[in-house]
Amino acid sequence: MKYATVSFLFLTITLACAEPGPPAVEFVGRPGSAAPNLVEDRQGGLILTWLETDSAGRSSLQFTVRETGRWSAPRVIIEGRELFVNWADFPSLIVTGDGMWVAHFLEKTASSPYAYHAMVTSSSDGGATWTIPEPVHDDRSNTEHGFVAMVTDGEGGVDLTWLDGRAMTEAERGPMSVRTRNIDRSGTFGPERLLDARSCECCQTAVTRTSRGLLAAYRDRSEEEIRDIAIVREEGDGWTDPLIVAADGWEHRACPVNGPALASEGEFVWLSWYTGVGSTPRVYLIHSTDAGLTWGERLQINAGSTLGRVDLQLVPETNGSVIIAWLDTDAETEGGAVWRLRRIGPDQVPGPTMDVARVSRARVSGFPRLAFADGGLFMATTATDLEGSRRVQVHRIGLPIP
Repeated sequence: MKYATVSFLFLTITLACAEPGPPAVEFVGRPGSAAPNLVEDRQGGLILTWLETDSAGRSSLQFTVRETGRWSAPRVIIEGRELFVNWADFPSLIVTGDGMWVAHFLEKTASSPYAYHAMVTSSSDGGATWTIPEPVHDDRSNTEHGFVAMVTDGEGGVDLTWLDGRAMTEAERGPMSVRTRNIDRSGTFGPERLLDARSCECCQTAVTRTSRGLLAAYRDRSEEEIRDIAIVREEGDGWTDPLIVAADGWEHRACPVNGPALASEGEFVWLSWYTGVGSTPRVYLIHSTDAGLTWGERLQINAGSTLGRVDLQLVPETNGSVIIAWLDTDAETEGGAVWRLRRIGPDQVPGPTMDVARVSRARVSGFPRLAFADGGLFMATTATDLEGSRRVQVHRIGLPIP
């Protein structure tokens, strides 16, 4: 595995105007790029990360920075044959309050399909150099560790949640668990905390910081194979017991690979998720005004058949408005799907649906990522077609969004 590598690659870049209007593609990655993540930096710019695999089978985690309306030449965070590349369990990057970049990625540890560790590395010089990666978790077994979510801690560090398969060894065949810990600004790892000893095996986790502490969401898994969304809240020095937020009663004998999304500001919290209960897939959104202590009525977001794969982003300076992104099947194209957006205000009235991009329904289309910057909303997706080609794209959506 190669660390702290810097290289420059060619990408096609198209700049779009900032005027309100339909989505415009502003950035296009190289063929084969996938699994994007998008985050705002502390100067109002954006950082995009993604994965690429070359013809020799070497994969790399790369990034580019958007400043003053232009995307920089891509650079490599890490590359090697040991990188674990998966359509749903993908790397991310976050910028702390004092400007530190913290990235996570996945590294294979054995030949079995899901033997990999979740690794973190950081940069104090804007991505020019990176620290030697370390596992997020104390466990070193050759089992699954991934689906990491990160949020800044307000003191220069980060808090993380992840799925941990240390009990799923060949001998134990135990359940997947959800765990959390803090990494402070010096890179020191705090103690691990177990949030739930039994969860869905491969749905994304989510974590956000409210005015009352951290709140984490994930897909639970009961003994009866009910896979509804649970939350846990930080209280003092501990965490609450898991709580099913809105019981769908979805009995599903396999992991749907469709985790929840969270967004918060102060005591305002939005939570979205996918369910397939009753063989009728839906995307729901629910709102809390007291940092997750209580929740309002859930709203159904999709109008037609949906594939879920949600993301949320709070709209700046709107006192609680949120944008939700999700993937619906495309009634006009056999095997096709369409990424959609919708704005929901603090009155919980959904706005009109906006179509952003048409893609394949295949798993390779991945998950969307939203971020606000430079007077616009940006949405990173993996562009795909029915022949199986893929490449990362960033769409710019001018404001205001209805």
